[in-house]
Amino acid sequence: MFENPIDKDKITDKPGTLPYAHTIGGVVIRPEDMGRVKGNALSAMKEQTDAQLDQIKEQIELLAKQARKIERRKDLSLVIYGADMGFKPLIGHTYFLYQKKKGGFVLSMVASDEWGRSMPYERFVAEVKLLSDHTWEILNEAE
Repeated sequence: MFENPIDKDKITDKPGTLPYAHTIGGVVIRPEDMGRVKGNALSAMKEQTDAQLDQIKEQIELLAKQARKIERRKDLSLVIYGADMGFKPLIGHTYFLYQKKKGGFVLSMVASDEWGRSMPYERFVAEVKLLSDHTWEILNEAE
């Protein structure tokens, strides 16, 4: 009777399941260092989530800036609609808001540099443009 000289624990009919190369030209199979694999995965995950969080923070800052701008536009629109104006403002036209010497505001078609030394108001407040939604865009605002 023939007896195989190779140890039965060292042979298999499914060589792809062996934890080592089963031929001389086979690829060396090394066990994975799971600590390193997890460390690399955690590092990549942290880098990606930090980048995404930074992008969201930038978007939040932009939205907050836009909200402040709209709030300022609304506040100034309320001041303008409470101001004296001797004309009907037209959409898309530019006007000038001044503070009166005795309090209150006035909307004018005359720019601050067109008055010369005879400006009849306390101070220039803003150069504004009437938008189609009847709010006022601030083109130039006094400091």
